[in-house]
Amino acid sequence: MQNAQPCFRALSDPTRREILGLLSQGGMTIAEVAENFDITRAAVKKHLTILQEGNLITVETAGRTRVNTLNRSGFAPVIDWFAHFDAFWDDRLDALKAAIEKEYAK
Repeated sequence: MQNAQPCFRALSDPTRREILGLLSQGGMTIAEVAENFDITRAAVKKHLTILQEGNLITVETAGRTRVNTLNRSGFAPVIDWFAHFDAFWDDRLDALKAAIEKEYAK
C-alpha cells in the first residue's frame, strides 16, 4: 500500500477539497482559483502547494503563467487505502446478511 499520508493531509481541509472541485473542471491559474474564495491569493497559493505536495495537482509553467491541473492518478494512494478496508466490510456485511437470512428463515 502506498503512503497515503500526504494525500490525506491535502484532503483534510474543506477549502482544498473545494479547490479540487474547481480544478476537476479544468486547469486554472492561482488568480482564477482565488476569484472563487474570500481569502488572499497568498492563502490560495499555500493551499495549492499542499495539494501539489499531496500529488493531487500538477503545476505547469508557461512563461509567467502557472496553470494548476487536477492529477487524477494522485488519488491512487487514497483509493488503495480504502480498498484495503473494503474487504473487511464485505466480510462483515456478508456475515450480517447471513445472520439476517438465518433469522428470517425460522
